[in-house]
Amino acid sequence: MIKHYEPKINQTLPPFEGNPRLNDPQLYDPQPELVDAVNVALRLGLPLLLTGEPGTGKTELAKHLAWHYKLGDLLRLNVQSTATSNDLFYRYDALGHFQYNQNNPEPLSTEELERRFIRYQALGAAIRSQSRRVVLIDEIDKAPRDLPNGVLAALEDLTFYVPEIDVTYRSEAANRPVIILTSNSEKNLPDAFLRRVAYHHITFPGPEKLLSIVSAKVPGYPPEKLQALVEHFTEIRDDSALKLDKKPSTAELIQWAYLLQSTGFDPAQLEQGKLNAEDRRILNSSYAVLAKTQKDLAALRKRNR
Repeated sequence: MIKHYEPKINQTLPPFEGNPRLNDPQLYDPQPELVDAVNVALRLGLPLLLTGEPGTGKTELAKHLAWHYKLGDLLRLNVQSTATSNDLFYRYDALGHFQYNQNNPEPLSTEELERRFIRYQALGAAIRSQSRRVVLIDEIDKAPRDLPNGVLAALEDLTFYVPEIDVTYRSEAANRPVIILTSNSEKNLPDAFLRRVAYHHITFPGPEKLLSIVSAKVPGYPPEKLQALVEHFTEIRDDSALKLDKKPSTAELIQWAYLLQSTGFDPAQLEQGKLNAEDRRILNSSYAVLAKTQKDLAALRKRNR
């Protein structure tokens, strides 16, 4: 009788052992063209607009710059389709303030109102800090068309007004923030905005660069074994017959390599094409990291039969 593998949930909850190197800003390794674009933007004091596949390091660049120039924690705004220019600077909890006034007859001082009901956002926090900071405005293409122009106006004046407390915040030109903008499509952005930013498209890294990135993020595998993983990953991305809805990214490659290393999987077997039943099971289960749709997961597992 053939004994079939029957997966079981672990009897005890395993400890979470995430990869501490995954998001380490010190290990970010930009391609030379991206370094040039950063230097252009910094020299001219322009926001840097980045496009590229998800997972190619647009957000990680902003974290790296904050670390590299010792400018404190990254200030980040995730843009929503309902965002307004004010959301670049602050958000006012009008409902919370109203409820407070309903239950408390004594009005709040300006300082207390600000402390309780004003939340400063990325650009506002940078201007208030009176120091140079790195600001990431993520997925700006999602925003209404007035928001991108609000970014440029803020950089020109380094000023914003909070009418709820009748306070204007200003910063010196020497404290101009370093602004990184990300977009999934520059087509949705106003032409006037595009003329006033530096732009770079992050291309997907080639095999040699991928090997360098994974070597830094997943130490422990010998180079030749990492090479086998990178080759397998590249074959998956380049296999037109798979017709993947979403090709796996660099970030997913790092997580995938880390997962396989934790299972004791030997990547050398990928080159030899000789996987035993257990190794094939491990590899198939690991594709849950690379695939993001049912169709893609089925295609990867079918390819590995």
